[in-house]
Amino acid sequence: MRFKRLFYGSFLIISLLISSCISNQSNASSKPNIILIIGDDHGYPYFGFMGSKYVKTPNLDTLAYSGILFKNGFVPDNHCRPALQSLITGMLPYNFNRKRDSIKLVKEKDGSFIKMSPKSKREWKENFNYHALKYFQTMPGELSKLGYNSFQSGKWWEFHYKYGGFTDGMTTGWRRETRDGRNWFQQFMGGEGTDIGRISNKPIFDFISKNKSEPFFIWYAPQLPHYPFDAPEKYRELYSKTNFSQSAIEYYANCTWFDDSVGELVSYLKKEDLYENTLFIYVNDNGWEQEPQQEFFNDPMRSHNGGDKGKLSVFDQSYKTPIIFSWQRKITPGIKSNSLIHSADIPATILDFAGSSKSKMNHGVSYKDVIEGKVQEHRNIIIGNSNKIRDDQDPMGRDVETYWARDKDWFYRSNLTDQTNALYNIKNDPSCTSNVIKKNPDIVQKFANRIFQRYQKLTF
Repeated sequence: MRFKRLFYGSFLIISLLISSCISNQSNASSKPNIILIIGDDHGYPYFGFMGSKYVKTPNLDTLAYSGILFKNGFVPDNHCRPALQSLITGMLPYNFNRKRDSIKLVKEKDGSFIKMSPKSKREWKENFNYHALKYFQTMPGELSKLGYNSFQSGKWWEFHYKYGGFTDGMTTGWRRETRDGRNWFQQFMGGEGTDIGRISNKPIFDFISKNKSEPFFIWYAPQLPHYPFDAPEKYRELYSKTNFSQSAIEYYANCTWFDDSVGELVSYLKKEDLYENTLFIYVNDNGWEQEPQQEFFNDPMRSHNGGDKGKLSVFDQSYKTPIIFSWQRKITPGIKSNSLIHSADIPATILDFAGSSKSKMNHGVSYKDVIEGKVQEHRNIIIGNSNKIRDDQDPMGRDVETYWARDKDWFYRSNLTDQTNALYNIKNDPSCTSNVIKKNPDIVQKFANRIFQRYQKLTF
């Protein structure tokens, strides 16, 4: 009898333990692993899935075909740092900057700041913008509340990965001894993290191996196809027997190199039996223009910024990006959507798929119900601003105050610094070659009113 009691008691304990393990596994598997893939200067047309007949991107094509492709995707700014800030916080750049400045003023009144030496105060003010993100609500920070471990890799402008709310990452900021040297800028951009995709994805694989029993989030932002245009010869050979310019060959080779890095990541997840429960998102940081006939190879300004209507310009091409959501278990494959969406909507959408009850994150709204086919769209207009514009003397651009708006048919911009504005009929003129602002005052007024409603400070 005693033996039976011991046996059944032990059996009960083991059963409970097994049940608990199964329950935990079930809870973990109910939440997807999430990989956010961020292209760097990858122009809107330069994908197979977008109809390119010459740029080879088979791995990204597969992701696009296996989920939903938003063809009217946009980023709110025309260069990388504010666009990435928007992507991680769900805030539009103008509002991000206002909040950052208000936080700075509050911190300057803090007791610990008052007690600093004059030198320390000066250094703190100079460096605040590099550290400010740690005071913001961020997507990785919100995911951690839902039980996610997260990993930052690749392009990063915010000093330390922890400032973005990540639990792990590759960017730890600059070393004081290199703060004023050339190496500082590379450290600021992402340090060793910018080797991701170019050198090896092993740090990401190591992170996945350690964290695969729990849901994880990965910020995958290789500095590709961004210059330097140093793709291995096998990628250049794909385009070498064409009539393309040398600059186009170099750029397209980097595009395919980036695509292969995505394929390597997908293959690893399949090997680890993690692919089917992984939500993939693709978005670009800003636009690029690099048609085959363009030759910018010997012009460092243009090779850095693409064509005249790419990065650091204020045209439709500067902001437009395909946006992909793919999840083998949950998202119906082969869907193409014309719904307007911007990258600030991605954090809210990710959190919604991860199990958050929030439908918004700052200015971004969740598109989960659009992806699931429950509604058609959430926006009839996209609004953004840019504080930089191309300057032939400065590859980083000059300061401006520019606002823009886009619906499905029109692109409007107002440059308050230069006192210029423009309107383009995207439906009939997708390359933005003809400014038709004088012929359409009613449309201009509609856009100006919407921008004013968003920013509440402008006169036109």
